[in-house]
Amino acid sequence: MCFYSSSAYSADPRHRSANETRRKESQRARRRQLEDINNKSVAHQDTLEREAQEEDEMQQAIRHLESQRQQHQEYRDDLKAQIADIQQEIKVRRTAQQQHQRQLDNQARHNTPELHFWESHLAMRISGSENLDRLTFTYTHVDPRDWDRECSFDLDMSAGNYDVPSTEPRLENEDVDRVLEALIETRDLAVFLKSMRSLFVEAVGA
Repeated sequence: MCFYSSSAYSADPRHRSANETRRKESQRARRRQLEDINNKSVAHQDTLEREAQEEDEMQQAIRHLESQRQQHQEYRDDLKAQIADIQQEIKVRRTAQQQHQRQLDNQARHNTPELHFWESHLAMRISGSENLDRLTFTYTHVDPRDWDRECSFDLDMSAGNYDVPSTEPRLENEDVDRVLEALIETRDLAVFLKSMRSLFVEAVGA
């Protein structure tokens, strides 16, 4: 039987070659393992960065939506306040119109009998137009040279008060304004009609 010493076995070239091969394979395996760990670490870091970016984008989107919601809330509150103001203004105007209409109705009930009297007494006739708030008053027996000559004026009540937009023949604005002011102050239509007739008499006799 033949025995070999360990030193002899180690000195065997085949043994050294096998050891070198195993060592290199072990090193390659460790490098692959390290590369795999490094790749996973890089991928994990990329994932963390991507998730952080996505979270920041979501936070920005949330802040934008909150800002829009706040703006819409402020706009809605402002719109509600405007609607409330308009409704209040409509209510005030409606109340004023109703009050004015009651005054006109009362005045009409008071004036109707008198108008019939003054139509006869002042040689005057009253006619309406398509505009319900405007009446035309026409006088005759104003010009002593021509009793059939007509003098007329329009009385407009559409603005909530009285106005004389036109006269035929033309009267001085200051004179008409003075008579109108008296009508607005006293609401005495009979006196107003007599005053307007007097102005026409003066105008045609001048």
